[in-house]
Amino acid sequence: MRASASIIAILRSPRACNETVKPPAQNSSVSLLGAISIGIGGMVGGGIFAVLGLAVELAGGATPASFLVAGIVALLTSYSYAKLSVAYPSRGGTVVFIDRAFGVDFFTGTSNNLLWVGYIVTLALYAVAFGNYAQTFLPDSLQSAGIRHLLISAGIVLPMLLNFLSSSLISRAESTIVGIKIAILLLVVIAGFANVDPARLAPETWTSFSQMVGGGMIIFVAYEGFELIANTAPDVRDYRRTLPRAYYASVGFVIVLYVLVAIVTVGSIAPDQIAAAKDFALAQAAKPSLGMVGFTLVATAAVLATLSAINATLYGAARLSYVIATEGELPGFLKERIWNQPLVGLFVTTVLALLLANLVDLSSISTMGSAGFLVIFAIVNAANFKQAHAVGSSRLIAGLGTLACAFALGALVWHTLQTDAAQLWVLIVMVGIAAAIEGAYLCFWKAPQANGRVTSSPSAKIDAAAR
Repeated sequence: MRASASIIAILRSPRACNETVKPPAQNSSVSLLGAISIGIGGMVGGGIFAVLGLAVELAGGATPASFLVAGIVALLTSYSYAKLSVAYPSRGGTVVFIDRAFGVDFFTGTSNNLLWVGYIVTLALYAVAFGNYAQTFLPDSLQSAGIRHLLISAGIVLPMLLNFLSSSLISRAESTIVGIKIAILLLVVIAGFANVDPARLAPETWTSFSQMVGGGMIIFVAYEGFELIANTAPDVRDYRRTLPRAYYASVGFVIVLYVLVAIVTVGSIAPDQIAAAKDFALAQAAKPSLGMVGFTLVATAAVLATLSAINATLYGAARLSYVIATEGELPGFLKERIWNQPLVGLFVTTVLALLLANLVDLSSISTMGSAGFLVIFAIVNAANFKQAHAVGSSRLIAGLGTLACAFALGALVWHTLQTDAAQLWVLIVMVGIAAAIEGAYLCFWKAPQANGRVTSSPSAKIDAAAR
């Protein structure tokens, strides 16, 4: 489910703003429950397993409040997605919204390239989480940095091979995996509340307000997956009613789930224990109430969730690079097909994700991912504000969403300046890469490829890439 959504979510068509968006067919197959499941599955992927320990380290007893603050930003943004999805029901999702509002130029091209970079960052984040949790199954003699990096690399290479051999192998099991991880998280929450010590959540244990908000924004990447609902719009039954309900229900549910998980984690485990188990804090949080069985259950769910999320994201990111290259926005070698599959893009995406996962620490990766999606979401909120009359939106809510994302990004930058200013370079490099790709396209590839390009409809290119 997430795999098919991810494929479409990141497909780029430069002429998407000129696409004639057709209403979904009457026999659309995705129900309200199905759309909600896509949103929840997209959010509760590898993010919560990867960033929970980091969130507790940054915010202390205020971790539940940090997740709540980040969730409010996501909820405001879901309003813009709901309005734009109903107005422009297209498999192009985010990129169609941006292109419709602002046209196709250097700004929108850079934004859409940033989306691709964001998914590569997400791949690295999931791979690190996979390596951290997979290592818990190994004996003490194999607990080393070298083994950890080997597992992180395996977490990317194995799904790449699955994409090479059978891209649908894990995606067919995604619905089951979503059910398993949600059930395990709910079990941890229900069982863990009996062991919560309110003193560990008292205001005296909170960090400063700026650190709480900044910490909340670093873990914002755990919320980004709700945008995948937009890409299912043409397949949703009664989409005008279903899509808004799906956005609000999925985001609302995940906010409550994350806050409860944070309460149980902070309230059940002493700070020194959390620090020692930062890389697998969620599994450690299950031990006080469920013992080693709970630890093993959560670790197993984390390995399954991150592996399937890597598979899905890698599958979609490879096809994104293929479609961008087909449209002339990336070097031509990325559109070469091997055995009728865009394997060049798959290999390039894999290599970039491997380098990022093994050379950059978890905090920097999370900061990059959160910052990238905050920028994208700010632009989507601004698109809703600009198109408010056409799509029937409230300019007030759209404006609040834009300001919330901008404030959140500012808080993230400020927090990074206060704690590790060197990390700002990774943000600058990330945005710079997206801009450089678009700039190179405009300077070197646009004119030559436009002269000989065979045009086709954006929807045809999306369908072709999805196949």
